[in-house]
Order: sequence, then structure tokens, then C-alpha cells
Amino acid sequence: MKGVIFDIKRLALHDGPGIRQTVFLKGCPLNCHWCHNPESRSKRIICTKVREVINGVSVEDIETIGREISVVDLMTSILRDRILYEESGGGVTFSGGEPLMQPGFLLQMLQQCHKQDIHTCVDTSGYVPWKTLEKIAPFTDLFLYDLKHPDNEKHLYYTGVGNTKIVKNLYLLDSMNKDIWIRIPNIPTINDDEADLLKFLVILAKLNNKPRISLLPYHKLGSHKYAHFQMPNHTMQDIEEPVKESMATAKHFFEDEGYYVTIGG
Repeated sequence: MKGVIFDIKRLALHDGPGIRQTVFLKGCPLNCHWCHNPESRSKRIICTKVREVINGVSVEDIETIGREISVVDLMTSILRDRILYEESGGGVTFSGGEPLMQPGFLLQMLQQCHKQDIHTCVDTSGYVPWKTLEKIAPFTDLFLYDLKHPDNEKHLYYTGVGNTKIVKNLYLLDSMNKDIWIRIPNIPTINDDEADLLKFLVILAKLNNKPRISLLPYHKLGSHKYAHFQMPNHTMQDIEEPVKESMATAKHFFEDEGYYVTIGG
């Protein structure tokens, strides 16, 4: 079986514990306004025209986004760093896009990693059928689970989908006693005021197991990609990146409720 990826990041330090290899699969059911990987949205391999200015001259070229890779070839890449996983308590993280948009390929990769005793992590939006999550859960050691906005209507506006399915799936994973780290993007004026933080707490309080929380500061590092790939830009250029003080306030807010919180991955 083959999957479609758009990147592999070796020596990753922010996608789970230890030193990891992060594999980015193409395809995502969300259309987040702040998305910094817009090239990941389509599951297909795309050839697109890109325009660069070199020495004052506009040059047009064709760029391919994504490539097919087999389970065998991807495992070969993953196993190259086995010693680093063993020494650091790391492993492999499957990200995207949304890795569960390619459920068959992801399942085979997770099963192969478990046969090799490699720690597995899946970074997911949670917006997938429960039967898909349930199938991969036995082979996933850790879920990095995104909660982008606690309000269903605002989640729909900013991501293109509501959060009802996402929250329900979170509770079902929790009922299986899976290891879960919650990831919350911190976006000024969008989801960072006290009312929104309280709503996040309402969701989290219903979990049986208290998860670790990672607060991810909003950034504009991927904004150039929209012009590069000639895609509509919804990266909210008028929204400023959060200052350290506001990130610290959000961190203390959750810590006061007994959560272990980090800023960043």
C-alpha cells in the first residue's frame, strides 16, 4: 500500500516526547483561517504554477506538492533513527493535514511501527468517523488532539466544520484510557479571552483522565505559502501574534485547575 505525504521531518522535538520523526500526510477536512500548511489540504498530488522574483525578474515554474510512498519505504526512513528514539524516549508522529484522511495507510504504518516496538503518535483534529479512530487506537501510543475553538458556531466559522464530532470523539478516546495531549492554538481575539478559556475547561472537565495541554501561539510563518501556491489567503493578517504575557496568562489559567501545561508542542 502507498500513501501520499508532503514532508518528513527528522529530529523533531515538538511533536510528542523525545526525538521523533514526523511524517506529514496530505489531506485535511478542515479549512482553518490560520492554517500554515495550506498545501496539505488536498489528498492529491498537485502540480501548481509558482512565481518567484529572482534578481528583480519574475520567474514562473511548476512545483509538485506531495509524493507517493510505500509502507516499506517509509518504514526504512523511520528505522534510520531508531537509536535516537531509544536514547530519548521518542518515536514517530503522523501528522498532516489530517493523517486519518488516509486511514488504511496510516493503520498499516502504525501496525508496522508497533511490530518494531517504536512509540507511535497521531496528531489529529478529531474530525473523523469514530470507527476510523477506534480502528487505529490500539496501535497509537499517544494522541495529539486539537481543540481549536470551544464554541461550535465559531469553530464552524473559523475552520469550516463544527466541533460536536471532535468533542464526542475525544470523550470516546478518553473512555479507552488512551494517552492524550490536548493542543489548543492561542489566537488573539479569536479564542483566547477568559470566556473561551472557561469553555475549554468545561469540555476538559468531563474527561476521566486529565490530559497534558499544549498551548500553541498563533504565528504567520506560513502566510507566504498562499501567494507562493496562488491560493486564497485566510491567514488573518490583521491578527497579531500573542505576546508572552498573554500566553503566560492562559498557561496559568489551566495550571490553576491542575493541568500540566506547556507553551509550544
